[in-house]
Amino acid sequence: MYDPTRLAALVAVSEAGSITRAAERLGYTVPALSQQLAKLEREAGTALLVRHHRGARLTGAGELLVGHARRVLDEMERARHELARLAGLSGGRLRVATFPTAGIHLLPPVLSAFRRAHPDVELTVTGHEPPFGVAAVAAGEVDLALTHTYEPADPVPLPAAVSAEPVLVEELVLVTRPGHALTGAASRLPLADLAGQPLISMAPDHPPRQAVERALARAGAAPAVLVESPGYALVCALVSAGLGVAVVPEMVARTAATPVGTRLLEPGDLRRTISVVHRTDESSPAADSFRALLRGVFGRSASAA
Repeated sequence: MYDPTRLAALVAVSEAGSITRAAERLGYTVPALSQQLAKLEREAGTALLVRHHRGARLTGAGELLVGHARRVLDEMERARHELARLAGLSGGRLRVATFPTAGIHLLPPVLSAFRRAHPDVELTVTGHEPPFGVAAVAAGEVDLALTHTYEPADPVPLPAAVSAEPVLVEELVLVTRPGHALTGAASRLPLADLAGQPLISMAPDHPPRQAVERALARAGAAPAVLVESPGYALVCALVSAGLGVAVVPEMVARTAATPVGTRLLEPGDLRRTISVVHRTDESSPAADSFRALLRGVFGRSASAA
């Protein structure tokens, strides 16, 4: 049997015309999506895509599988819709909390899919920076919350009866002003090469980032500007203006509103994990359906779990 998530990835590439654009649409990193496609090709026992410098095109086998995949995915969506009605999802409400990056770049396609499947459920979306979204779930103020953790990080226990399910893991990457010497190579940049570089820092008032900031300090990066609120748009704007360099999640770098240069770091152990938080002592058909859609769009990271 073929994994539905991988079938959806192949359909997305066929529609977008490139792995990069499909990854942006699905909320994957390009390496993560490429890995899913490679696994699907192993399952199929044949090449499904031809990669070229302008994108990717389907092979004959890929076109055949995409035709079947669309029918399979349509049937699955219809089944979810019918099961939801049996479960009582013809009404009610779903309250979702999110932080800005996820709310802008990850949440809209999932909300759209949920609306198509459950048009009668009232949707409410609120902004909660981690860890306040977790606290809102624990207090019963929202049903689900998208939150994040960083590696390295000091462990933070979850409240009782609350669980976090990873949906996306991404590396932290270096961002600089365009044309900066540090982002002029394709190879990974050793963290030690940041020694002496002026750093746009999110310490000391952003707890999820504090362990990352300490790792950068040990590498010798020198704080130049402190951004005390968790505002990556501001960080990237300052970097773009040449006030320093920064280390941000890959999705932040890829979607920055201001032009920046980027480069992967060595070792690649600075990461951000985005998770959906829910209560384990209550059953909500709407919340369960939404979490299933999150898994379908972003996949579950086995390494984070």
